[in-house]
Amino acid sequence: MRVVVVGDTGLDVVARHEGPIVYGGDSRSGVRLTGGGAGANTAAWLVAAGVETTLVARVGDDASGRLIASELAAVGVSCAFAVDPDAPTCVVVVLVDGSGQRSMLPDRGAMARFAPEDVDPAVLAGADHLHLSGYVLLDPSSRQAGLAALAAAKEAGLTTSVDPQAAALITSPEAFLDDVRGVDLLMPNEAELLALTGQPEPTAARALLGTVGEVVVTSGLGGATWVSAAGVVSVPAEEAECVDSTGAGDAFDAGVLAAWLRGESTVEVLRSGVRLGARAVTKVGAQP
Repeated sequence: MRVVVVGDTGLDVVARHEGPIVYGGDSRSGVRLTGGGAGANTAAWLVAAGVETTLVARVGDDASGRLIASELAAVGVSCAFAVDPDAPTCVVVVLVDGSGQRSMLPDRGAMARFAPEDVDPAVLAGADHLHLSGYVLLDPSSRQAGLAALAAAKEAGLTTSVDPQAAALITSPEAFLDDVRGVDLLMPNEAELLALTGQPEPTAARALLGTVGEVVVTSGLGGATWVSAAGVVSVPAEEAECVDSTGAGDAFDAGVLAAWLRGESTVEVLRSGVRLGARAVTKVGAQP
């Protein structure tokens, strides 16, 4: 089984601060430099779940891009990276408060210039599934590359999944749903489901069936829900001490996809997702 992930990769500058940030002043924090980017996070967690994985992305011709490629390769991710001669590699400043909740300041850098020609159809040869990070579709500058990746996957006979990634960026639900029409599995959280349907309850995902094949909804501490024509199945979240919530959704995606592609039951697929999501929040950084 091999999965191709299409999505951002970059460096995360994670600053954990205990108190409120002092505007115009200093706020002491613990700062770590880690690998990040939604696509890279899911790819790394897929490998940790035992899935052969290739990541398709665009990086800068800089030290950051070379470091990212080296570290992902070291954990077993195959990197199919286009190298941008002008734009820098993606960097995200992640502010994590005392409860482990994060706020992000992203600079997509080279990934904002991700282009259809960066998706080499040869990379899909022999693959079983393509997973696309919604950030690619939600940025007008990289949207055509995301559409090209989905079209190439369909042409190659792969199953497909999309994580919308960012409710605040879904400015036109109709346009986004048109972009993901025909995808086998849509993977929103409750905020993204609200943006797409007007309702946050997981059962609201029934309205998306027909546009996409099936929907899996994450509800944070409320667990996760699978919605399909066969019905609705839910599992609770796993208890975990939240140190840093960055990448929890990306890890959940990996757990779901690994079990789903192995043909496990819906309950086990959901449990696999919440298990990896719970693991992700117990450590600083978004990758295993």
